[in-house]
Amino acid sequence: MLLSLAIIFLVGLSAAAISERIGLPRIIGMLAVGITVSPYVLDLLDPSILGLSSELRQIALIIILVKAGLSLDLSDLKKVGRPAVLMSFVPACFEIIGYVVFAPLLLGVDRIEAAVMGAVLSAVSPAVVVPRMVKLIEDRWGTQKSIPQMILAGASCDDIFVIVLFSTFVTMAQGGTARAADFLNIPVSIVLGVLLGAAVGALLYLIFEKAFRRGHNIRSSKKVIILLGTAFLLMSIETLVKPYAAVSGLLAVVAMACVVKLKAERSVSAGLSEKFGKLWIGAEVLLFVLVGAAVDVRYTLTAGASALAMIFIALAFRAVGVCLCLIGTELNTRERAFCVIAYLPKATVQAAIGSVPMSLGLPCGKIVLSAAVLAIIITAPLGAIGIDRSYKKLLGHDVQ
Repeated sequence: MLLSLAIIFLVGLSAAAISERIGLPRIIGMLAVGITVSPYVLDLLDPSILGLSSELRQIALIIILVKAGLSLDLSDLKKVGRPAVLMSFVPACFEIIGYVVFAPLLLGVDRIEAAVMGAVLSAVSPAVVVPRMVKLIEDRWGTQKSIPQMILAGASCDDIFVIVLFSTFVTMAQGGTARAADFLNIPVSIVLGVLLGAAVGALLYLIFEKAFRRGHNIRSSKKVIILLGTAFLLMSIETLVKPYAAVSGLLAVVAMACVVKLKAERSVSAGLSEKFGKLWIGAEVLLFVLVGAAVDVRYTLTAGASALAMIFIALAFRAVGVCLCLIGTELNTRERAFCVIAYLPKATVQAAIGSVPMSLGLPCGKIVLSAAVLAIIITAPLGAIGIDRSYKKLLGHDVQ
């Protein structure tokens, strides 16, 4: 396991630095390393690491979500309330519609199988989008109109919506029926996640404040560990209460960090954000190398031109959905174009659930996995490059 971790960190960081040096996003180098050392190419990673891959990726995602919460300003989110809510489900719905309409024609699947494929491929990647939006917030690009905050919030909810739809469509593909309760879980999960996170965040602030008043000031490093441990607990609560209620652990983590930032002094929240930023340096490498390692590139060869065409048609549907969400806002054409670009990347969800239809024995399983792999390889770099290269041209810079 130690050798595998050495490969992940040393080779992953080196590839990220090389990518950066030649003007490409760091993610491309890390994904390339993951694909190369995966069991499907050179097979250099220990099976024990691969067995923990899902949990390790989740830990890395939690770190950047806590940092995102510590960077978000709730007053900014209030400015873009309606578009942020719409961005959490409308673009995904449009993309799924694209698959339902065109996948039967291009890929020979039936409508329900096309819906399963759409649910797998329609989720935007928070792993790609969130750290970039956090950077834009910190550097104050587009913040005057709260553009990165809106995208960050929408992308965080998008995955919940898509995963619930995926579970429902898979049940239907296996011969079951969709229940109204399954769709009701989406808003319930979001609301309960936010309430749980806000309550826990307020409790943590009271603990920190009480300790300070008694002369037992908790160092920032210890606060980081407490926040991280609490975030893990919130994610665990999602799993524990799943049979009884739907709760979004990811939104709970963001809400917890938001409340801590809201109540704590600016210097305290800024210090915590900086420390989580340092943790993200290692977590980022772990996340994207392991995402790459989960990609079975053998299936890209079987996907073919039809799957490639389907992916781009669906992205066009997604772009229309994003544009509809922004109707009535103050965003100009360039800013709307940036929102479309920021909603392109696929990676984490596709790597996590892309193989599920095949493991369940669904007839569409192989083509779904093939399209998921192809979508990661194409859209993750495309979205990352698009965001990194366009934000200075498309967004305004708030110098205050």
